[in-house]
Amino acid sequence: MQDLILHHYANSPFSEKVRLVLGMKGIAWKSVTVPTMLPKPDVVALTGGYRRTPFMQIGADIYCDTALMCRVIDKLFPTPPLFPAEAGGAQHMVAHWADTALFWAAIPYTMQPAGAQHIFAGLPPEAIKAFAADRAAMAGSMRRSTMADAGANLRLQLGWLEQQLGDGREFICGALPSIADFATVQSVWYIERVPPVAAVLQAFPKTLQWFERMRAFGHGEKQKFTSEEAIEAARSAIGTVATSVAPDQGFAAGDAVTVTPTDYAQDAVTGRLVGLANDEVAIERRDERAGRVVVHFPRLGYQVKKAEAAQ
Repeated sequence: MQDLILHHYANSPFSEKVRLVLGMKGIAWKSVTVPTMLPKPDVVALTGGYRRTPFMQIGADIYCDTALMCRVIDKLFPTPPLFPAEAGGAQHMVAHWADTALFWAAIPYTMQPAGAQHIFAGLPPEAIKAFAADRAAMAGSMRRSTMADAGANLRLQLGWLEQQLGDGREFICGALPSIADFATVQSVWYIERVPPVAAVLQAFPKTLQWFERMRAFGHGEKQKFTSEEAIEAARSAIGTVATSVAPDQGFAAGDAVTVTPTDYAQDAVTGRLVGLANDEVAIERRDERAGRVVVHFPRLGYQVKKAEAAQ
């Protein structure tokens, strides 16, 4: 199998979700550090414009969104399972809640003035201003939580987690770790690493014990890799993952389409449709540096539309 390459940066919460999955699986992987904000020319060469962090690469197949990335990792490395049968459908529902509602409570709470001062300590004012502008552009028309709302929402949701863990179970859905745990842990990790705001977690001792169990998985075997090497890996790859377009989806193979996130960072990626099902969409695109790549997205949380022209 071709190398698994994770494009990420250290302080990215969704990246930590995937890093811990790789640790639980005991996987060796290549690590490419991406910029925290635009411009991202090497990212665009591979993704076609998708700007969220992280994304994953295997040869010329580019996987966007951690929900899809985790499914791909589990398919390639099924032991130990990330979606254990014992966890049932609840693990998927909890993971979706954690990736959305919990995440959007944890981020604004952590980025309150005291937390932001810690996170950005040592950076020049112009860098902080540029980062704030970049994230404001990503948020678009999303209504941002006030500090009061974020604090109330966070405590409420952490209370749900504490209650779920209250019977002494090791993990959210039972005795085995599942996608529910890895989707949830990223928000707790983001808060815990910022001492000025981390005190909010002290009211939830079962959650803190669970967090230590999750952190113990580590990050697997990481090897540094450059973005130039990753682009060359895409260009030199032979073939991509076979996909197909389901006949009941309203599209045909080869259609020019755009794929756009429906919540934030709504940057459309354009290409030729090569795969479509209820859970995934894949488009082929060509880049002068990366060559022919296939970019994969989950279906949930993304809009697929026909385009006048596509790469």
